[in-house]
Amino acid sequence: MSTIPVITLNNGVEIPQLGFGVFQIEPDKTADAVVTAFDAGYRHIDTAQMYRNEAGVGEAIKRSGLPRDEVFVTSKLNNDSHDPEVAAAAFDRTLEALDTDHVDLFLIHWPLPTVGDFVETWHAMEEIYRSGRAKAIGVSNFQPHHLRRLIDGSTIVPAVNQIEVHPYLTQAEVRAFGTEHGIATEAWSPIAQGKVLDDATIVRIAEAHDRTPAQVTLRWHIQRGDIVFPKSVTKKRIRENLALFDFELDGVDMAAIDGLNRDERTGPNPDTFDYVP
Repeated sequence: MSTIPVITLNNGVEIPQLGFGVFQIEPDKTADAVVTAFDAGYRHIDTAQMYRNEAGVGEAIKRSGLPRDEVFVTSKLNNDSHDPEVAAAAFDRTLEALDTDHVDLFLIHWPLPTVGDFVETWHAMEEIYRSGRAKAIGVSNFQPHHLRRLIDGSTIVPAVNQIEVHPYLTQAEVRAFGTEHGIATEAWSPIAQGKVLDDATIVRIAEAHDRTPAQVTLRWHIQRGDIVFPKSVTKKRIRENLALFDFELDGVDMAAIDGLNRDERTGPNPDTFDYVP
């Protein structure tokens, strides 16, 4: 754990730069996977109401025996709970599922620009933050124009923006806006659902460092300042994904991976995505 760097968010909260994601892990398998991650040394877990596995994360924390203040937990507001009158109750259900009195970070999962007013939803998030039950609040999948409107219409700047980022979608504009406004970037789908692992450039760099393509891609994220949380249910890969801090990519390697950008998404476009379950 001591080898994982931390990033200080804009409200002073420290977040481990590398975490463990539980997206697409079945609810009945989540606790075992998270316990394996804890045993490997992870202390940052990223879940969401939409994933339906918050209870498994809570179970894993209890089984691990780790003090609650040694585990950083993120969850996200579901798309059916944007109504400010509903958001607080939805957050209460997250705390109940996790069996905790607080989360370390709570995010609006999607802006849903065609569904409702995400600024009003953010005002409900601000109240959750002021209650002390979320140590930090932020957003996910927000574009610069969403962030600009949010900042102009509220008093608390998001601590993070969790967006799809990988070598085929480097997100320079969104990341630059975040840097300008003190918003940390978190990267979901950091290896593009595995699509980048066969890329000739990444394979070549991996061979030169005697590392896997996944390790090289994750190291690229770390060096550019992204907060990243790869997902796996395989013990070997869970441990491999943590082994990123005893090698470094040079400037030539970093530029070569930067150059792979093709603005290619594996997930929805936040400007048009309006799915409400």
